[in-house]
Amino acid sequence: MRILVVEDEPLLADAVAQGLRRETHAVDVVYDGGSALERIDVNDYDVVVLDRDVPVVHGDKVCQVLAERKAGIRVLMLTAAAGIDDRVTGLALGADDYLPKPFAFRELSARVAALGRRARPAAPPVLRRAGISLDPYRREVHRDGRYVPLSRKEFAVLAELLRADGVAVSAETLLEKAWDENADPFTHTVRMTILKLRRKLGDPPVVLTEPGVGYRIR
Repeated sequence: MRILVVEDEPLLADAVAQGLRRETHAVDVVYDGGSALERIDVNDYDVVVLDRDVPVVHGDKVCQVLAERKAGIRVLMLTAAAGIDDRVTGLALGADDYLPKPFAFRELSARVAALGRRARPAAPPVLRRAGISLDPYRREVHRDGRYVPLSRKEFAVLAELLRADGVAVSAETLLEKAWDENADPFTHTVRMTILKLRRKLGDPPVVLTEPGVGYRIR
């Protein structure tokens, strides 16, 4: 998934982002609501983890803008205010879920994953095609019963290709979904990841190149 973390405490924001990246997500981080709105205008996010009390533009306003303009983005609102009235207000603003601080990262991760499933079209728990099975929750990949160890980026790229169900996915889309905004679009990052993925999956090749279009699973 592509995730935006909006949190004005840099240590907390970076810790959350690091944890989500370890789970193969592409994560961008901003520390105020104004920067959040700028990122949302140019990037296609699945989930926004939004602290309610961010500066410049308040989190309530960011949430309202998301609800009005970006119907497909799911919002997990974070706040130090844990009262029922605060939770009700946050949900009324358009948030999809609400998590009071302090929180356990495991719970945040589980809630983000649940929101991500709602942001995407329904997909089977285990993705299968051409003898490949990918379990997104156990983060395991097998081909014809053989375990295939993949890096986080290789796993994320393969998941996007399997979700496409045989339709070609462009390098730009893979870069958008598997890397964060710091990735250089003019590098050969996607091509090199595809080459490594093909080598690890073995023969016969199942990741095909459609010239001028992208990549697909046979």
